[in-house]
Amino acid sequence: MPLSILWTFPDFNIRSTPLLILTLQGLVFGFLLLKRYFKKRHLSDLLLAIILLITCYHRTTYTIGFMGWYDTFRNTKINYFLIPFDLVFAPLLYFYVRSVTISDFKFQKKDRWHFLPFAIFFLYKSGIWLYDRMQPGFDETQNGILVSHPWMEYLHIFLFTFTSVQMILYLAFAFQHFFNYRKKIHHYFSNIYDLELNWLRNFLFIYTFLYLYGTGQVIVDTVADLSYTQEWWYHLASAMAIIYISIMGYFTNTQSLHGLSFDPSKLEIPSATPTKTTAANQEKFDTDSKAMQQLITLMETEKPYLNPELNLIDLSNKLGMSRAQVSQLINSGLGKNFNDYINQFRVDAVQEMLRAGRQEELSLLGIAYDCGFNSKATFNRVFKKLTGLSPSAYAKNL
Repeated sequence: MPLSILWTFPDFNIRSTPLLILTLQGLVFGFLLLKRYFKKRHLSDLLLAIILLITCYHRTTYTIGFMGWYDTFRNTKINYFLIPFDLVFAPLLYFYVRSVTISDFKFQKKDRWHFLPFAIFFLYKSGIWLYDRMQPGFDETQNGILVSHPWMEYLHIFLFTFTSVQMILYLAFAFQHFFNYRKKIHHYFSNIYDLELNWLRNFLFIYTFLYLYGTGQVIVDTVADLSYTQEWWYHLASAMAIIYISIMGYFTNTQSLHGLSFDPSKLEIPSATPTKTTAANQEKFDTDSKAMQQLITLMETEKPYLNPELNLIDLSNKLGMSRAQVSQLINSGLGKNFNDYINQFRVDAVQEMLRAGRQEELSLLGIAYDCGFNSKATFNRVFKKLTGLSPSAYAKNL
């Protein structure tokens, strides 16, 4: 290799260096997630690793450009390898959200259809490459006959339109599933701080922002013909997003639902309207009254709410009823969701300990842990919601 080329590439400048550092970070965490997947077999790790590696791949092709690769090696066949992974990226985002919010999530055979557009285009792009590489002079030029053909511009327009619609749909599906999940955990878990998955919400917001930014840039480019240096800001934003997603995705526990048989898409929220006693439903009312008394007796004698991991399945097993029966009993009979019902007992227990002067022996947080709460944030939020005062203000008033 001529010495002049070595001097030209790589060019570590103000644009290439940040992208290189940030992208390398994402690649490291992507491979760490893959390593953890092969060790623990958590599907969410595999999906996030692929998402990160695809994001890094897109940034890598531009990073080496800013480092001077394409100016130095002018016959690089980059246009054959710029595969639009957005075709696989959009469904991956959706399935990652599902893998985190559905316990023991597994791919079904029907899920393969989501990746059919990518498979078709990959075969198509491979065919173009095979045809062009068999033409004379292919090694001396950057683009072969088919890639240089004018109709490729129409293909790019179609591809941009298709991927944009696809991304909008899958992001909408992901947000719908996530907010449905956030709504339903109140009906099945007593402590939801670790289950709220704010990281997943931020994950979706980041990729929504990047999609809107990228789409807007493409539209502006068709009108104003942006230079590659003007487009650099989008790639910097993407690279910075890689850092956040890499670190948070790797260190956030996404296995809180493992083994709990929880699928928000299949669980119905019971009616919160209290059951009315009429002649027509007297028999059902009597049955519900017996079940309600059984529930009250269990809560007063065994105090299952002291278990911070208590969920609807655990309570159903203790009562010898189905999950749906207990959920309906609490929602219809008491007009509350499961989370509020259980936490009311915990707040009552905290108040009782405070009135007994236990704060002289234990901290407020220690009392909260003894009464079934599992985090300071949940304790403060729930206590103020149910009493109108913060725990410290309540204790001070005593």
